[in-house]
Amino acid sequence: MLIRSIRTTDFDALMTLASDSGVGVTTLPANEERLTRRIAASVASQAAAPDPANSSFVFVLENDEQAGQVVGICGIEGSVGLTEPWYTYRVGTAVHTSREIGVYRRLDTLFLNNDLTGAAELCSLFLHPEWRRDGNGSLLSKSRFLFLAEFPERFDRRVIAEMRGVSDENGRSPFWESLGRHFFKMDFSEADYLTGIGQKSFIAELMPQHPVYTAFLSDEARAVIGKVHDNTLPALVMLEGEGFRYNNSVDIFDAGPTIECPLPDIRAVRDSQVLTAKPEDETQGRTWMVANRRLDDFRVCLAQTEPTPMGLPLTPALIAKLGIAPGDSVRAVLLSSKN
Repeated sequence: MLIRSIRTTDFDALMTLASDSGVGVTTLPANEERLTRRIAASVASQAAAPDPANSSFVFVLENDEQAGQVVGICGIEGSVGLTEPWYTYRVGTAVHTSREIGVYRRLDTLFLNNDLTGAAELCSLFLHPEWRRDGNGSLLSKSRFLFLAEFPERFDRRVIAEMRGVSDENGRSPFWESLGRHFFKMDFSEADYLTGIGQKSFIAELMPQHPVYTAFLSDEARAVIGKVHDNTLPALVMLEGEGFRYNNSVDIFDAGPTIECPLPDIRAVRDSQVLTAKPEDETQGRTWMVANRRLDDFRVCLAQTEPTPMGLPLTPALIAKLGIAPGDSVRAVLLSSKN
């Protein structure tokens, strides 16, 4: 399996993945114009000067043993909310007390805000269900950290990830049904799609600007605030293992949690090493993610190997897959700190 930078020729594969992703993956809408723009933005970012405001990178997971079949996608935005408003709910607490009648109440609140404006974002993570095995999910998600480690000047220091919230197999979100529907008069899937294609002005126009007391929501809605979709739980656990933590912000539509970590503190960024690719016919050892160091054609593969004083042993086939030559430098890190 190979992670590589997206190309303009990947449009059809990307459209298929977007159609398969379902409701809740907001940054991967099945919209031709939006996806065309995302591919173009990624290609343009490879040639642009370092600037988080203009950095938008997309990568694909390719099975190069089956004619380059694209089975997954992931992305990184250098700095969100600078051209389109970025909304979240901040989960807070309001205290109401009366000594005269002996009442003290702590109530959870939701406050619409733009506090995460400017942060870098891990986004658009989707792996086709048939390929959710053999470490592919970890490779797809964590490969982005080697890119962050190699090109930190292109991203804000604050890195966030919005996790998919709870919805059923029909795309019904209990949080949306209890709150959003009262203001928008549309299905959750439609609102999520409009946000994904950049039509966000309706949020500011229709959402309540005052704090929302969660006590007014249904029991089912309150229970999912800050919770993730079952399919997203492995991704959440993986990111928590890299140092990400819930920051008390949730999605305004499905109440999925936002998690956050400073870029230098991400485990795979912090522990990554620059090593020399040393050709060996056979290698063995723990599982490492290995990346070439090219901005214009970034590539990441898994390798069973161990560094030596001479460099990082890699097979000729893996060196070729990375698009490098023997003796070139690579960036590498253990796939997991538990390996």
